[in-house]
Amino acid sequence: MKTKLKDNELVGKFIDGDKSAFEKLINRHKERVYSYILFIVKNEELAEDIFQDTFIKVIKSLKKGKYNEQGVFVSWVIRIAHNLTIDYFRKDSRMPVYNKKDKSDFDIFNSKQFSEDTIEDEIIKEQIAQEVRNLIEKLPDEQKEVILLRHYGNLSFKEIAEQTNVSINTALGRMRYALINLRKLIEDSKLDLSII
Repeated sequence: MKTKLKDNELVGKFIDGDKSAFEKLINRHKERVYSYILFIVKNEELAEDIFQDTFIKVIKSLKKGKYNEQGVFVSWVIRIAHNLTIDYFRKDSRMPVYNKKDKSDFDIFNSKQFSEDTIEDEIIKEQIAQEVRNLIEKLPDEQKEVILLRHYGNLSFKEIAEQTNVSINTALGRMRYALINLRKLIEDSKLDLSII
């Protein structure tokens, strides 16, 4: 039985000239990376553009020897995607808008109360999602980053720590302060997160 090559082994093969190794890496991680981008930008065409730009940058970075093998490959790729997404919004200077045509099941950080019910509930969920996203933008950069990587990128705290070059305790601390500040922002803005 053929053993599945690890990401770092595939990266090594690609650097040595094996283009099929990179194709395997893309196929292995495309769903996670694309989902992360789409979740933030809420637009399929834009998500595809940023996804392609991400892997172009990944190729260039690998060829220049900029990949650190101690890190987790997919975390590194998501970090690149995250930075390209932020760059897009800086250039475009607008927030992502929740796409009403997007049928993906959205919940606020795994809350059970937002199960799919009526069209009215769906509209309310979309509004809440956008309002929470707007509030996340008001957090300090380090706290915003940990929320995006954890809840929108599905990274573990270990991966977040590696991604941001801090200890796991620092990553956990940033998340704790992010949630405290987010609760305060929710209270201050009198945002009602319940669906009646």
